[in-house]
Amino acid sequence: MKIITLLLFSLVCLISQASQVLSASEPRAALPPLMEQQLADRYEAYFIKQVADESITGAAFAVATAAGIIRIGTAGYTDTSRNKSIDENTTFRIASVSKTFAAGLTGLLVNEGEFEWEDRVVDYVPDFRINGDTGQVRIQHLLGQSTGLMPHAYDNLIEDGVSIDRIIDQYRKLSYICPPGECYSYQNSIFSLIEPVIEKTTAHTYAELMEARIFQPLGMKTASVGYEAFISSSNRARPHVKSRGKWKTVKVKPNYYRVAAAAGVNASALDMGKWLMAQMGGNPGVMDPRVVETLTEPRVKTIRDKRRKHWREMLSDAHYGLGWRIYQLGDNRIAYHSGWVSGYRADIAWSEDHKIGIVVLMNVEDSSINELTTTFWQMTFDSLAPLSNGEDKRIAALTSASP
Repeated sequence: MKIITLLLFSLVCLISQASQVLSASEPRAALPPLMEQQLADRYEAYFIKQVADESITGAAFAVATAAGIIRIGTAGYTDTSRNKSIDENTTFRIASVSKTFAAGLTGLLVNEGEFEWEDRVVDYVPDFRINGDTGQVRIQHLLGQSTGLMPHAYDNLIEDGVSIDRIIDQYRKLSYICPPGECYSYQNSIFSLIEPVIEKTTAHTYAELMEARIFQPLGMKTASVGYEAFISSSNRARPHVKSRGKWKTVKVKPNYYRVAAAAGVNASALDMGKWLMAQMGGNPGVMDPRVVETLTEPRVKTIRDKRRKHWREMLSDAHYGLGWRIYQLGDNRIAYHSGWVSGYRADIAWSEDHKIGIVVLMNVEDSSINELTTTFWQMTFDSLAPLSNGEDKRIAALTSASP
């Protein structure tokens, strides 16, 4: 009798495990086209009201799927003169969202055998030293924010206009706070060491390769790398900072353009919509989905992210991949990155499971961007909730097929 009971118990366990495997392998719900448009309508109305309520000078967003850009919304002006409205081609600085482009380009080059993720940085940047050590930091640690060095090392020198070559000399003074690969340590100057790696192996400049491999193939006509390219654009959003409670138009600061991989890309909402599409498999000839999968694999935990305003109510786990943050929002996972330089904010986020994403661009330094982005995901998950029911899925499928 005990043997039979044990056999029955084992059988139940096996059935339960099989059920869990099948459940985990089921494709996640995506919004049917009609519901995508309804979501875009709802979000655009919220976005325009929020920008007005917060007195934001200018902002734009793009919502996209792998199949195309669903909606581009704009509000406000390029500067406080209010002479020119923001439009879909207005170029913004995207700040640290540039890191997603650096990772994308690097992933393509690794995939083609130009170098390997495990290669030592010193083999490409001979002057790179960490307190005498030369061999521990690998290329994957640069883009994975896991070099093990003090966070934001020498960002103050970037802000003071010091060249990257002079900053590299200062690395010799640093010590590890953990072995490379074992802890999260956000960097800008060290992240940008990927530039000399790329340039040494390809004999092309970083900007040239970004244009040839990413911008042109994706049709990103206003995207560029660098200060001069941004300043020469006649349709650019000017930067704004708060002064006595009001937004003041200021000059563009060139400092973070000196670390182009970390913060040197400029793009419009239309361009960024195309970049979103590429992440979700919309242009596999340019961005191989296998490369994107490698970049968005969770690597090191980013515990402090769980305390971020507006995000903390949603975040259940957070990691950094390669050039992307990986956020777990309950049952849903998104790839995400934010950007912030003087006078600008940017956010990008997308869901592999649900094949939808958003980018938000602002020409002000305002934390309301967190609410703009998290509200989009709350709206998206609210829209997806009814699709968990089989009958609702059937009705949604019929609705999406209707003319």
